Amino acid sequence: MRIGFYNDFRPCVLTERGVVDVSRAVRPYNAGSPQLLLENIIMNFQSLRPRLEAATERGKALPLAEARLRPPVPRPGKVLCGRGNFMEGVPVQPVRPLQTFFKSPDAVIGPGDTVVLPTFRPVIFHHEAELAVVIGQPAHNVPEAQALDHVFGYTTSVDVSARAPAEGEPPLAGEYGKSFDTFLPLGPAIVTADEIHNPNNLQVRYRVNGQLRQDYNTSDMEHSVAYMIAALSAVMTLKPGDLILCGTNHQGLGPLQDGDVGEIEIEKVGRSSNPVVDSLKRTWPQGVDPAMGAGIRQRRTSFNGTPSTGTWPLTKPQQPATTR
Repeated sequence: MRIGFYNDFRPCVLTERGVVDVSRAVRPYNAGSPQLLLENIIMNFQSLRPRLEAATERGKALPLAEARLRPPVPRPGKVLCGRGNFMEGVPVQPVRPLQTFFKSPDAVIGPGDTVVLPTFRPVIFHHEAELAVVIGQPAHNVPEAQALDHVFGYTTSVDVSARAPAEGEPPLAGEYGKSFDTFLPLGPAIVTADEIHNPNNLQVRYRVNGQLRQDYNTSDMEHSVAYMIAALSAVMTLKPGDLILCGTNHQGLGPLQDGDVGEIEIEKVGRSSNPVVDSLKRTWPQGVDPAMGAGIRQRRTSFNGTPSTGTWPLTKPQQPATTR
């Protein structure tokens, strides 16, 4: 099932026929905001599912072209992001500790919404196409073997990133260059976990103006989806509606600039696009940024088993588990 929001954040199910409104089916769970409604749907999904299926089967479908899809997770409580979580053709031993960072929930936008590049001057703005995990059950100290039982579903995400300040620009601490408003496109919907047999075997593609840039499989993750959930739940309680972005394979990254249209597509999950505007009309060479991918591979090659300064390794001793 594909669950989302459309127009004025009315809850819906996306089908081959189009968008089916399910507002009446979930009315008892409407708590005053789209995010709280989503969390109530997630927490009561097992009992709600027959009602949602019936409403979807008999409901009138609005053609997708006539609906404005909204972010399927409107305002997550937490957005946790994997940092350097892909092997990118360079396996290292010992396996590196998991590294993560927070991204602002206020960066969320939906399908068709505009990525607005700020007047802050970075070296470059990059796209990072990523699988996003939507937490379904509270998770605290969960074993890795049971971690996927705490997933409600999956959606697509783009971790838009401002790379390092240009000369003369005030520095940004940590990963703040990823948290500007509009820097987290999501969508088009949440695909429930029962439709994704193995989240670590999905093809991820990202195109800019129709030209393919990123093209990788989530099997390349250094730390699986299950491992990430288990490790993060050892530090904090993950709650329904929280998001985990699994990181990206940096091969194929390139700039985003004024006039671009970026499109993410993840196998079995969905496809979503966003235009880009920049009031300063800055430009970079079109196409893939080869220095970025090469730099990541070089850092992996030089890894000696010691995490870089300032990172806190998250480790769980269990063996990786990547299937439901």
